[in-house]
Amino acid sequence: MKQLRSTVIRAGLEALCLTGMHRLFRPIFAGAGCIFMLHHVRPARDAAFQPNSHLEITPQFLRAVLAHLRARGIDIITMDEFHRRLTERDFSRHFACFTFDDGYRDNRDFALPVMREFDAPFTVYVASDFAQGTGNLWWVALESAIAKASTIEAEIDGVATRIDTSTLSAKRSAFERLHGWLRALPGRADLAREIGALSARCGIDQAAICRELCMSWDELKPFADEPLVSIGAHSVTHCNLAQQPDEIASQEIATSRARIESALQRPALHFAYPYGDRLAAGSREFALVKAAGFKTAVTTRPGMIFPESAEYPTALPRVSLNGNYQDERILPVLTSGVATAMWNGFRRVDAA
Repeated sequence: MKQLRSTVIRAGLEALCLTGMHRLFRPIFAGAGCIFMLHHVRPARDAAFQPNSHLEITPQFLRAVLAHLRARGIDIITMDEFHRRLTERDFSRHFACFTFDDGYRDNRDFALPVMREFDAPFTVYVASDFAQGTGNLWWVALESAIAKASTIEAEIDGVATRIDTSTLSAKRSAFERLHGWLRALPGRADLAREIGALSARCGIDQAAICRELCMSWDELKPFADEPLVSIGAHSVTHCNLAQQPDEIASQEIATSRARIESALQRPALHFAYPYGDRLAAGSREFALVKAAGFKTAVTTRPGMIFPESAEYPTALPRVSLNGNYQDERILPVLTSGVATAMWNGFRRVDAA
């Protein structure tokens, strides 16, 4: 299903590109600017089975995006400057913000050098357990388990289930099924228990995955000192906040900020919701983040920034720089706002 959706989205982006419709409607749908969402930036990998590849782009594609924005005269600004423009209704110039979720080491090793080339600031939202080296990057553990095994055993909805993972096609189907099941589990402890059991059966070291991929506090300290870098919060455990009771959700939000400010000795006033879609961030979460004192919070809901967005600073949409669509031809479509407008039924704000 996810692969089909990606194919449909790609076809739509290419159709817009070929017809040139995005140029006609740019003045209507581009808004004041956009917030780009990224995760990994690293060289392309060769493995045939990469179900999480949508979460990564290459340094070359990032460079192409930045060159496109500079060529169009679009300001690349910090989230603090974005907040100022939003609150002061200063929309005289188009802008773009770059935001990276989770705190991956490749943000330092591969993204930072490219951002320096263009003098482009960016924000990295850190999940504090990831920086501790104890985080649960369960989607990576799941990929590793399926890649390694010819069959996967799991108890799904109380039923012992054996899933074939002997071929590439079977592995892709298994990942989609198990990813959906794990994401739907009701609490963070449930997810940790199930992926922990699955990892143990397949010989996957979850802590090693976290240490391999994510910057530690000791690495984040000099990284945060970089003039172009800002650090935001991304919860403690990277759990689905909407699935947690009020007390746990509030603790995840407030503690993530407190840990970052204590470790890095700098304010963390911007937040990114883990997963960030409608199933993970809604009106309750928007209110909790506001109550915790954050200036802004970003979702994964697609959309551009319009003057009306000023009324919803903790429910901001983003534009995904997605590994499935690394094509320089579609960059004018992405920045035109036409694709996200169509996705949103032509609503300028989606904050419900």
